[in-house]
Amino acid sequence: MNTSTPGLLHVDDLPNHLPTDDVDVLVVGGGAGGFAAATTAAYHGLRVLLAEQSAACGGATSRSGGWAWTPGTSLAKAEGVDEDPETFRTYLRGVLGDLYTDSASEMIDAFLDAVPHMVDFFHYKTALQFVTGAKINDIYGHLPGAGTGNRSVGPKPINARKLSKSALEKLNNQYYPTSFLGMGIMAGPDLQKIMSASQLSPKGWVYSASRVIPHVWDMVTHRRSMHLVNGTALMGRLIQSAEDLGVDIRVKTEVQHLIVDDEGAVVGAVVGTEDGGRIIRTQRGVVLATGGFPADVERRRKYFRNTPTGNEHWTLAPDEADGSGADLAEAVGGYLDIDVYSAAAWCPVSLVPYPNGKTGVFPHIMDRAKPGSIGVRKDGKRFVNEANGYFDYVDGMMNATPEGEAVESWQIADSTFVRKYPLGFAKPIPIPLLPYIRSGYLIKADTLEELAQKTGIDPEQLVKTVREFNENARRGEDPAFQRGETNFNRYGGDPAVVPNPSLAPIEKGPFYAVHIRPGSFGTFAGLAADTKARVLNREGEPIRGLYTAGNDMVSIMRGKYPSGGVNIGPALTFGYIAGRDLAGATEYEVTTTELPNTAVQR
Repeated sequence: MNTSTPGLLHVDDLPNHLPTDDVDVLVVGGGAGGFAAATTAAYHGLRVLLAEQSAACGGATSRSGGWAWTPGTSLAKAEGVDEDPETFRTYLRGVLGDLYTDSASEMIDAFLDAVPHMVDFFHYKTALQFVTGAKINDIYGHLPGAGTGNRSVGPKPINARKLSKSALEKLNNQYYPTSFLGMGIMAGPDLQKIMSASQLSPKGWVYSASRVIPHVWDMVTHRRSMHLVNGTALMGRLIQSAEDLGVDIRVKTEVQHLIVDDEGAVVGAVVGTEDGGRIIRTQRGVVLATGGFPADVERRRKYFRNTPTGNEHWTLAPDEADGSGADLAEAVGGYLDIDVYSAAAWCPVSLVPYPNGKTGVFPHIMDRAKPGSIGVRKDGKRFVNEANGYFDYVDGMMNATPEGEAVESWQIADSTFVRKYPLGFAKPIPIPLLPYIRSGYLIKADTLEELAQKTGIDPEQLVKTVREFNENARRGEDPAFQRGETNFNRYGGDPAVVPNPSLAPIEKGPFYAVHIRPGSFGTFAGLAADTKARVLNREGEPIRGLYTAGNDMVSIMRGKYPSGGVNIGPALTFGYIAGRDLAGATEYEVTTTELPNTAVQR
């Protein structure tokens, strides 16, 4: 939590010595949800100030893949995919089950109604340009209504030189653990072309050189990656969009107290800055979008599974995602809605020891689905379909761990795998494996029995598990966990591998292992809110002048993870909803490709 004690001040008790700024809207937090609210409100003519407590904007969004689950958009229809919205509800009902309550249905309906308009607004009216996820499948392909593409959008890559100097200065750098020497790689064709270099494709080598050489030059001349992809592209475009519309973006500005009037309405905030503090008076309201509480040890201990001390967890979110938004809301009557399947947005991670003595947190996104690798616990048994979503991997690990035991696993592969695909942070050909082995990140052994001895895995069971897996993998089958049976699984595999792109035997020594631990991208538990993104009190009434978006808001998926991008999609959408409600906008505008794009093309 913050070092100061967040709380509330009555408007009559404000300190007289602090300078005052008058705005229409104060947005607290500079991630996707916050910038969506700020940009939307400013587009509708409101004076907006955005306060970010860290030195740069982006939060967990800038560390992500940047994809947003946005079913039913005009971009999808332009690709020939025009789905009945009821299909989306059918799929979500299948995933959420009993969690699909009346209140959850209301939030999901609000999301599905608004999301096409949100995408059109940003794509046609701001600097945020999208590309469609034509081949991105929903995770649970066996369920009715599951999508097979064009339900997602991602940010169009952008050269940072097209951003203003002030916008670029406010943008976080590419998250190093998921980069190649600081160079971001976009999921899809970009990644596939670079990966083909490890399979000795001349085109892959040429393409990789065309990406790496300019990147090295940018690092020398600009000291940062200038080819922005994934979350940094999304945030760079959002920051520029907000700046274009006149949003006052202030970094190193921490909101310490909310200000309320005699009726309990939020009418501003007191913020702390490097040169003291300021009073921000708001005519319309405050939006809390501080990133949830994944970095708050005490709340992790209280709400996350298997975290009795709060430290058995490694988050990919920055330290600033410390629960400050929840602190502020609770001070004025808001509350955390913890009635969700999982309070954490789980992701399996491994800890990367760097030569400088620091430790990186690496998310295992793509390696689990590649053919020829499995996850096992220390009992030597598999526990999940490794090619499903990253949330499922940790959820399965949690469910398989007896009470009182540490939640951990090992991702196992052979020599064929590690030269063709990444194994966690370890890179394939042409990157040598020796540095990863010397650092202790990658465990190497000539036999499975030796690997088990070095990792503490049950050797007899590990050999049995691998033998059974291999026998089935050669036939392209996985009767234990049905891996490779869905489009999502197969797309994450290797199309060159037959009969199943998600399955291959683990048989050629030496063998390798990486230690996996529970991590997260953020939180699913969050502030209770209504369909207009207004924070609710425990009586179910909206707190006047207080809104929320992003991971500060409780997940509309109720702690489930039906598809990639179900964090960012709702963050953008409810930020958009909040901005419109603050501006008094009612009917959605009809925004189509036939309307002129008023944004600066970037």
